[in-house]
Amino acid sequence: MYAVFRSGGKQYRAAKGDVLRLEKIEADEGASVAFDDVLLIGEGSDIKVGNPVLSGSSVSAKVLRQGKSRKVPVVKFKRRQNYLRQGSHRQFFTEVEITGISATGAKAPVKKAAAKKAPVKKAVAKKAPAGDKPAAKKAAAKKPAAKKPAAKKTAKKKAAKKTGK
Repeated sequence: MYAVFRSGGKQYRAAKGDVLRLEKIEADEGASVAFDDVLLIGEGSDIKVGNPVLSGSSVSAKVLRQGKSRKVPVVKFKRRQNYLRQGSHRQFFTEVEITGISATGAKAPVKKAAAKKAPVKKAVAKKAPAGDKPAAKKAAAKKPAAKKPAAKKTAKKKAAKKTGK
């Protein structure tokens, strides 16, 4: 059985016994935590999808450790402006082990539309009386033909100079 749940603005897919690194959670090491924002629970071909969450379902986990990730360099740079700022960042995380997935809740209730609405009448275009003339169609404006490039006249001048000597 696996579940997709939401924590710290991210979504995680987990099964029982998995070890995950989540965004920092305020909990002591060894404490148990429960995630109630379960989006999906699946077991083989049987899949329950929430709308947006499954009510009554939860994923329980045990906090293994709190820590900081590796150092990531941060560089702000604008060329030709004499601007360079360098720094680094270490993101906090919480490592948890999934201890159980409870799928007791049924699907979240879906709001149904009103039972039956009154039929909508379509607007019918009125025809003009037989004596009126139909509206004249506008003639499409023609584009002027593209101009052809002028031919070069340099060949005659060269030939005239050679024969003149």
